[in-house]
Amino acid sequence: MTHNAPNVWKVPGYTETMVAIAAAFGAWSILLPVVPLAVLDAGGSASLAGGTTGVFMAATVITQILTPRMLRSFGYRPVMMAASFMLGVPAFGHLLGEEAWVTLTFSALRGIGFGALTVAQSALVAELAPVGLRGKATGMIGVFVGLAQTLFLPLGLAMSDWWGYSSVYIAAAAIGLLAVAMCIRLPRIKALRVQPGVTALPQVPTWKLVAVPALALTTVSISYGAISAFLSPAVREIDPRTGATLGGILLSLVGAASLVCRYLAGVFADRVGMAGRLYIPAQIAAFAAVALIALVLHQQWSVWWIVLGVVIFGGAFGIAQNEALLSMFERLPRERVSEASAIWNVFFDSGTGIGSTVLGAMVVAVTYSGAFGVGAVILLLGVAMSCADFMLGRSRVSEVDDIKTRLRRMRKV
Repeated sequence: MTHNAPNVWKVPGYTETMVAIAAAFGAWSILLPVVPLAVLDAGGSASLAGGTTGVFMAATVITQILTPRMLRSFGYRPVMMAASFMLGVPAFGHLLGEEAWVTLTFSALRGIGFGALTVAQSALVAELAPVGLRGKATGMIGVFVGLAQTLFLPLGLAMSDWWGYSSVYIAAAAIGLLAVAMCIRLPRIKALRVQPGVTALPQVPTWKLVAVPALALTTVSISYGAISAFLSPAVREIDPRTGATLGGILLSLVGAASLVCRYLAGVFADRVGMAGRLYIPAQIAAFAAVALIALVLHQQWSVWWIVLGVVIFGGAFGIAQNEALLSMFERLPRERVSEASAIWNVFFDSGTGIGSTVLGAMVVAVTYSGAFGVGAVILLLGVAMSCADFMLGRSRVSEVDDIKTRLRRMRKV
């Protein structure tokens, strides 16, 4: 369902989709650094604190795999309404305490909602937006998600300092219900069904088309998972008095830089007519930023150096997100946009979960600086993969009707 609108905001349903996305991600962002911090303050281990995010992301990934089928069966509106409900309302369960079974159970329930929502939102935008505006349209997702993160990441930490953790849990549930209300206004459409056997051309497995952008994105999101879960307690070691609040401000800077650069990357992709040109520079910048954060934590340098690191990382993270998503949309047929969205989200959230869980488990042995150092090394592996993909061929053409091939046909006419 695409429209030939000259302005993406005039596409029916696009504005409502953006507002629903912002509200839902607000419900997610306000709890992202708070739940691990609550576990640590209650005497829980760093492994359990990171495990809350890891379990959340595990439930997210499992749900994301199933979401394309749900979108074809039920449509975008009911799926996004149910997802927003599951993302918000289970936050009330955290009021029961910080015991392991409480935090892990309700984190998993919220992860189910988050998984369905993340796949549905990107796929719906790809369905609604004209091809020539797809870069800007997907970049705008980053703007609204980034605004939600910029506002609610520090707000959650500040509320926990002012009024306690219970106030944050109640606020998260209320924001999730607001997202449900916005989803009511979404258009009634379903994801296109895949039509097998429509061509005699050799069919290319989906994983071959999107493996490199997906894996490269994972290497970046691993460091994001570590930053989101452990930057606040790491900064608190440098400045015990204001570390928690300062950590929230740093996370908001990551979100702000990400939203600006993700949108600009989308505008750039529309202008040059292809995605991927900024991917490798973004990965290199992300490596430099995470390496700087690790060095600052190890040497106990001024927190201002961490500010520089998170701004650079946030910008690189935003560019990498949009470049990976647009690359997948280009390489797959239009009826597989929901699969492209699911793959993008699965690898993104898997990386976030790995970063918070695996690197979190390493904190005990190698401290926070060592964990971030491992994240920097992983980013180098992503750079190597993307460089190899670039040298082997900048495009992978699917069996029929992929977006890049259709654009080439249009240019020839």
